[in-house]
This record gives sequence, structure tokens and C-alpha cells, in this order.
Amino acid sequence: MAREGGGLFAVFRALGRYSGPVPHALRFHGRHRQFYVTVAAGRSVHTYNVNKLGIVAVSNALLQDITCLAADRMLVFASYDNVLHAFARNKEVVHTYEGHKGKIHLLLPFGDHVISVDTANVLIVWDIQSEEEYLQMDFDKAVFSVSAILHPSTYLNKILLGSEQGSLQLWNIRSNKLLYSFAGWGLGVTTLQQAPAVDIVAVGLVSGHIIIHNIKFDETLMKFQQDWGPITAISFRTDGHHVMAAGSPIGHIALWDLEEKKLISQMRNAHSTAIAGMSFVPGEPLLITNGADNAIRVWIFDGPGGTGRILRSRMGHSAPPTKIRYHGQNGEQILSAGLDGTLQSFSTVHERFNKSLGRGSINKKKSKRKGLQHDTMALPPITTFASEVARQNDWDGIVACHQGYITCTTWNYQKTSMGIHKLRPEAFSKNKPLDIYATAVDITACGNFAVIGMSTGQVDVYNMQSGLHRGCYGKGRAHEGAIRGVAVDGLNQLTITAGREGLIKFWKFKTKDLVHSTDLSSSPSGILLHRDSGILGIAFDDFGISVLDIETRKIVRRFSGHQGRINDMTFSPDGRWLITSSMDCTIKTWDLPSGCLIDCFLVDSAAVSITMSPTGDFLASSHVDELGIYLWSNRSLYSLVSLRPLPADYEPSMVAVPGTCPVQDVDAAEAEEMCGEMIEYDSPEQLGEQLVTLSLLPESRWKNLLNLDIIKKKNKPREPPKVPKSAPFFIPTVPGLIPRYAAPEQENDTQSKIVNLGVLAQKSDFCIHLEEALNTHEYTAPLNLLKEMGPSNIEIEIRALAPEGGGSMEVMLSFLRMIGMMLDKKRNFELAQAYLALFLKLHLQILSSEPRLLEEISRLSAQLEETWIHLRTLFNQSLCVLKYMKSALL
Repeated sequence: MAREGGGLFAVFRALGRYSGPVPHALRFHGRHRQFYVTVAAGRSVHTYNVNKLGIVAVSNALLQDITCLAADRMLVFASYDNVLHAFARNKEVVHTYEGHKGKIHLLLPFGDHVISVDTANVLIVWDIQSEEEYLQMDFDKAVFSVSAILHPSTYLNKILLGSEQGSLQLWNIRSNKLLYSFAGWGLGVTTLQQAPAVDIVAVGLVSGHIIIHNIKFDETLMKFQQDWGPITAISFRTDGHHVMAAGSPIGHIALWDLEEKKLISQMRNAHSTAIAGMSFVPGEPLLITNGADNAIRVWIFDGPGGTGRILRSRMGHSAPPTKIRYHGQNGEQILSAGLDGTLQSFSTVHERFNKSLGRGSINKKKSKRKGLQHDTMALPPITTFASEVARQNDWDGIVACHQGYITCTTWNYQKTSMGIHKLRPEAFSKNKPLDIYATAVDITACGNFAVIGMSTGQVDVYNMQSGLHRGCYGKGRAHEGAIRGVAVDGLNQLTITAGREGLIKFWKFKTKDLVHSTDLSSSPSGILLHRDSGILGIAFDDFGISVLDIETRKIVRRFSGHQGRINDMTFSPDGRWLITSSMDCTIKTWDLPSGCLIDCFLVDSAAVSITMSPTGDFLASSHVDELGIYLWSNRSLYSLVSLRPLPADYEPSMVAVPGTCPVQDVDAAEAEEMCGEMIEYDSPEQLGEQLVTLSLLPESRWKNLLNLDIIKKKNKPREPPKVPKSAPFFIPTVPGLIPRYAAPEQENDTQSKIVNLGVLAQKSDFCIHLEEALNTHEYTAPLNLLKEMGPSNIEIEIRALAPEGGGSMEVMLSFLRMIGMMLDKKRNFELAQAYLALFLKLHLQILSSEPRLLEEISRLSAQLEETWIHLRTLFNQSLCVLKYMKSALL
């Protein structure tokens, strides 16, 4: 059954996605009296208020990543490929415009119309409400290839087009006439921007020139040039300062004074990628920028020199995350290390709790002076890290390995910065060999020590507070090959190391002595320890997975099925599930007690790192070439999910990664339908003939049968009951063993005084059924009668089986045969024991004097003995297994 997110995990939402290479759109809400910025992030549109840069809306996801964005007063327009969509209320798609053959790359809302231009050089004017083409214009690509579009202020029905050839054209789209052609400057136009003055337009060129041009008189007023490549965006201040800002492909912003016609200042490294969009907030000294580095920034110009400083920002990783891990035990923070060299913390609760711990640097002061672009002091990206919250208030609680780098760094979560220690073996304190680097790291549960494995096979221990070296495992080195993983148990008793040569070694943490060595079938690629249960997951280079119990030091489970390198593993909080991700683009969940695959689903790009929340509610994943961290909700916490093993030929379904908007899980009706598809398990009356089956009756029906006389004594009333005045002295009853009250009858004038003595000797239904069963050998009916009775009635019925109670030897024999039938079938086992015990207690004297009954009793005795021997064997076996499970901590 293919379900969204497999059977066990459902798509929830993405974290850390803020911006892409598409310019943002700035909007003003008249009723709210505030500005909003709309940004394309992947397949969705995010809307932020400018005041706090807090997210106020996330649109529904489109089929592909958004490549072009624009907005007017009411709608947001977004396109991918050759399809244009219009969003209302920043959320749902209300209009779709289809007709382009090429990819749309320019958008311009224009009153009741929207204009789109595609790469095939076709311009279409759409009627927004009817979704029909109002006008289509084709341009010759060799003569006029449209590269920029603008509606000049106060120019009714007119648009200005810029071309890659450098010329400009002014068109009236109502009459479909070319009004004027501007010769241009022989260089391609990259952007057009309306200046605060009427008739004045800023033209950005591929050469880095900015032309301030009067389109009414076709005159150039002023010309600026920047040396950072083509102009990507232009914006003008409108708060009384005549300043123009221009963006560049390398992330710098230049600020120009239009009155004095000179450069005021440069905002270098405003973004680490090209400035995609840039807009001054009308009437305020605020500049909003966004770029492909996954950042939105609001700059304020309130200082001397005319330069801006960051007022607010929202940023994630500018390059894909490589390692993610939950931090702490509340399941609210995820630490993420990316290829951009930064370590960041993302909150699963709210974006305002996100924080960046910065980039790794050899020397912070020198790095700040160099700037981002030419930073030779920057450390390589983090490949793996370990964190612990136990002592993070006192000293650094995170230790990280860097790609191809021998030194490990510490990080401080509380101070949100890189730590004070650089952990490196003393032998390499002066020289830094290129071919030796740290490969694995773990931090103890107490937060006091870090264990670091090297590519040479050396494993060192460092103190986290002082950064001092506290010893190493083995003589010189712990393994012959590179260290593929290190782990320390929860009580700092054992250190486990895995080497490329195929050995898992167990060391005493304190004395550094080797305790045990396990030879593996092949070379391990990584290990992961679940400290609470002492279970070690081992991933191999041959795509297999093994699970090792560190108490017995034996391999207890082996899994196979991945078709690519295993990237990461994570355990569920209770240690029952091992979840693995591989380069074959699958994420698989293995159930350790049963040793089976219980869930598997396929994603578009392989998950490079996964981590399970300590509270068990979410699985987080990061993927190849994806900037976000994606959350998958654990459906077993809130709905019925089948955890039956998947068949060997199971084909996983493709699942799209979550969007930035939380996805509502299937509604109740759909959930019921899904549950209906699951095959419900009906337990049979008896699981197996060799097993003993108990009845479903409560203990009160059979457990106290032998102690009824004691119970009656305890419950004996202290004084006789008082007769109510209105009740008759004799309450009429129906004759028989089971007391039933007689229905009131109308009084007759003549009543018979003769007593029928035959009525007193009437037999009960139970006796009648037992007599019939002597011939039919079918004892279901009398047994069902007994099962419906209470303890007192059962005693009365069994007491009445004797001849002095109105019964007979045949009825007693039939009762014993009924017990024999129950023991043969091994059903209602506890009832058979209780009924037989009461029968023997009440009729022991009669049984000893009657040969036929004695013969039946001796047969029953042998049958009972045989059943109990079998039961005792099963009990002992179960107790042994249970004791082993408890002591081995499996």
C-alpha cells in the first residue's frame, strides 16, 4: 500500500529555506499599513513582514521550483518553466496562464493585466481574471532579444523593453504600437528601474555601467560604473536622500550619490552569491536584499558615511547541509553543518529560535579583516560532529571534524560561536601533514571528554574544559587502518572503535586497555551507538548493516537490501528501530526485535544525513543539493500504522520532500479507508493444539470456588434482614434449583390445596444436558451453562450431582468426562482445574466407593500429569529467555 511518506513517516515541513536566485517582490498592505516582502523559496512563496521579518504566510507548493516572481496589490505571480500561476491571499493558486512555448523569465503586473516574456522571445499580455491572452508579441532574437521590462511611471498603457543587443523600445500595448526606439549603448541591458523622478529610468548593463536616462528626451543624465560585473539589481532611496544602490554578481552592493554623482560607499559581501533582488522601502532608510545564498537581509542606513548595517536577517545554509543531529533531549533544536563551512541550529518550534554558530576559522581576527571572499583562514566544511548538553553552560559542548583537516574544533552552543580549543595530537602541533586528518568524533554523555579518531588509526582522548590531551588507545595507534567510527557508552566504561581493516575494538575508557576485538565480515563505513540500550549499528562498505550488542559483544542482527553506499543511520529513542539512508535514494526502517524491514520510501535526491528526534515525533533529513532540512512526522504516534514486515520484492513509492508549509495528515475518513485496507488479525479460539488456551472469563467466576465456605462466613450478616411492611411473608417463586420469582397472577376464587410432590424432584438444565451428553459425547452445552453461572450457582449445581442431592452416578461420570474433554482440547484450561477441584472436594467419599468413577478419576489424573509436564517445560523455557533478555539489555 503506497502512502505519502511510506507507511511510517509522513511529510511535514522544511526548515532553513528562505530564499533562492529569484528577485523578491515588495508589497504594501493598505489596511495593515505595513510592507511585506514576498520571496520564492523552492516550490513555495514565503511572505514576511518587513517590521520583524517574521513569516506570515507560506503558499501551497507548485510542481517545480519557482523561477520568476512578481506581485501587485492583490495577487502574487509565480512561474516555473512555461506555466504562470497567480496566488491569492499569499496561499492558494487562483489563476493559471498557459500558452508560452519557452521558459518564462520576465514578469510585470500591469493593472488588470500581467505581462510575461519567455526565452523564445515571445511577450504575452494576459487578462488576469479571464486567464485569456490579450496580446502576443514576437520579437526577432537576433535583432531584439528582450532581457528587461519596465512600466515607466505615469506612462499610460506603455512599457519599456530592454534587449541583450543594448537597444530599448517603448511600446503602447493597448494599440500594439512601437512608439520609440532607443539606440542604447552597444551593451546588453540587464535591468531597468524607475527613478523617483518622472521620465527618469536607470539602465543596468552587462559591463557594470549604470545609465541614468531621460526617456522623454532620450538624453543620458549621468553614468556610473562598477567593477564587479553585470548589474543585477538597482534601487533608489525615497526618504529624502538621493542615493542609488546597485547589486553585483559577487554579492557586493555599491551606493551612489545622485546629486554629487559619486560613489558614497561599498557594502562588500552583503551576500555570498549574486544579489538577486534589492529594494528600498518607500519613505524609509531600509534596504531589503535577497540572494541565492538562502538569505534575506534588511539593512538600515542610520549611521555616518551613508553605509548600511544589518537590522534583521533570515538565513539558512548557502550550500547543502552535510551532517544533521538533534541537540539536547527536548527534540526542539537540530544542529546542522553545511558545505558552506557554517554550523547552524534550526528550531522545530519557531524560526526566531534559529541561530548560526558561524564559520570555522583558524584565526577569527584575521578572517574578519580578510572578508568572506578572500578568507584564507577559513576552515574546510565540517564532515561530522558530536554534541552534548550536560556541561554546555560551563564550557564548549560540541566537537567537530573538518574535511581533510587534522585539527578538530570545539563550538559553544550558548555563546553561538566557535569554541576556544583546537584539538590536535601533540606530534602534529607544529607541522600539518596533508594526508592525515580527523575522521570520527564522539563526546561523552557527561560532556567532559572528546574521543577523536584519525585517518592513521590513532584514537585520542581530550578534555573538553581544558582542551588537554588525556591519552590515546593502543600502542601508537588503535587500528591498522583509518578510523571509521568511535563511540563511548553512557557510563564511560567502554570506548568502541571501528577500523577500515574490518575490526571493532572495545577498550576500557579510563585505563585505555583493550577488552575485546570483533572481526567483521567487511570494512565498516560508520558506526552508531544507542547508549540507553547498548546497541551498536554498523554500516559496511558492501552496503550491508549489522547490529552488535556491546554487552555480549556479538552480532545480533544482519540486514541487507540497500543498493548504494549507506550515508547515515539513526535509532528511534527506544532503540527498537534502526533507520538508514543510502545513495540509492531510499530511507529504510528496520525493526530490531523482529529483524525485519518495516518501512521503506524513495526520495528524489539521496538523503546524506538523517536524525530521529529524542521524543520520537520527527525524523529529520538533509539531501544532496538541497539547502533545507526536511521533517517527517512519525505516523505511529497518532494513527494506526501497520508494522508488518515488508515483502522481499517490495517496490518503494517515490515521495516528494516536504515543503515549507506544514502538511496536514490524511483526514479521518481517509485514515479509516487506509485502516480498512489493512488486513485485520482475528485471533482464533486456539492458536495451536499443543498450546494451552485459557477462557475469557474473569477470575471472580472460578478462582474462589474452593473458598466459598470461608467467603460465606465472612459475608454472613450480623443481624437478620428486616422484612419490609409491604412485602408478603412468602415471595412466590418458580420451583427448581435456580430461584426465579413467579409473575403475579390474578386471584381465583377456588384454589387447590393439593401439593404436587413431583415438582420438588425437578432436575436442573445442567443435569439434563449432562445426561444427554452420555449418549451424544457432546459437552459444549453443559460447559456453556457453567460458564454463564456465578461461583455460588456453580457450587449448587456440582453439589446436586450426587445421588443425595437429586443426581446420579451416571451424571457424575458424565461430569468427569466433560472435564476430560476440556483437558483433551486444552481449552478453558483454568476452568477445568477449578471445576474438577470443587468436584473432588464435595464428592470425595462417593468417588472412593464407586469403581466406575475411580477408573475415570485415574484416567484424568494421568492426563493432568502429562499436560502439566508439557506446561512446566514451556514455562521454564520462557522464564530463561526473559531472564536473558533482562540481563543482556537487549
